[in-house]
Amino acid sequence: MSPQAAHAGTPPVDAAPEAAGTPASLWQRCRKWALPLLGIAVLGLLLSHAHKVDWAGAWHALQRYSPWLLLAVLGLATASHALYGCFDLIGKRHLRHRLPYWRTWAIAVTSYAFNLNLGSLVGGIAMRARLYARAGLDDATVAQIVGLSLVTNWLGYGLLAGGLFAAGAIEPPRQAHIGELALRGLGVVMILLALGYVVACAVSRGRQWTFRGKRLTLPSARLAVVQLALSASNWALMGAAMYLLLGQQVPYATTLSVLLAASIVGVITPIPAGLGVLEAVYLALLSGTVKQGALMGAVLAYRALYYLLPLAGGLLLYLFLERYATNHPDGANDEQGAGVPHRDAAPEAVQSRR
Repeated sequence: MSPQAAHAGTPPVDAAPEAAGTPASLWQRCRKWALPLLGIAVLGLLLSHAHKVDWAGAWHALQRYSPWLLLAVLGLATASHALYGCFDLIGKRHLRHRLPYWRTWAIAVTSYAFNLNLGSLVGGIAMRARLYARAGLDDATVAQIVGLSLVTNWLGYGLLAGGLFAAGAIEPPRQAHIGELALRGLGVVMILLALGYVVACAVSRGRQWTFRGKRLTLPSARLAVVQLALSASNWALMGAAMYLLLGQQVPYATTLSVLLAASIVGVITPIPAGLGVLEAVYLALLSGTVKQGALMGAVLAYRALYYLLPLAGGLLLYLFLERYATNHPDGANDEQGAGVPHRDAAPEAVQSRR
């Protein structure tokens, strides 16, 4: 999703409808059934191999985990979710909307927990849009907040994954049909794209673009660097959690590489929470290094500590935010401190006035 901001004083301009038979219209028709069919096919493939998994070994591996280790992994998972909440604070800093920092952070953390378990359309977009709308933000501002959060997440992914792929930290399986040299080249491209974003933000400072009647402004280079740092740290925490669960049997760089590979497969596969995808990728890439039972036990523990437990906390936080929105209908204006710029004001213009 591309970040968008409201065009001051200009109503949104509706794009011309796609002509029948154009590639865009054909794709819109096909994707309605293509992606669900892809998800069904992948899920069927995973279920067909489920009988080959050493479930008894996975259960024994889960029983062998010490409470202190699980507590440490839960701490890493909690830190990761809290750090993800800071992604939306970047949008607040860039747009300077009036929503308080704590409420912006809470909305991001809540949507992330639902996003992991119910998919990006439900958690990452729909829930965010509802909670921000209840707080009094307009659609254009919400769109840019969500867009900046998505960009932040994948910037760090590109930097870390690109570095690991380029360094040869992971060997692609034969069934992937991609050679080691091609994977290294892909890693270099990913690094260049991440760094290119920072350069674009530095070069285009103060420039604005209009897309469909709405104004688009890139953040400053300083904010772009913060985006990279926060996102890379978040992915690193996720890798550290899995590294501990695997009993440090696999090098951290390899563990993180497999996690990054599983994450992108889970994104392109339309299955809620990537059920089975995470397990399949780990089995494909690490089955020769770690015993299957121990590997499946680590993945199941990771899913419970990083996905399911935070969902319970996210549900409680969601109920609190809904109750708070009911009791404070003017929530977008409850930030302390006079002189806070209006959320439609361009960040660069605000800084120039200062």
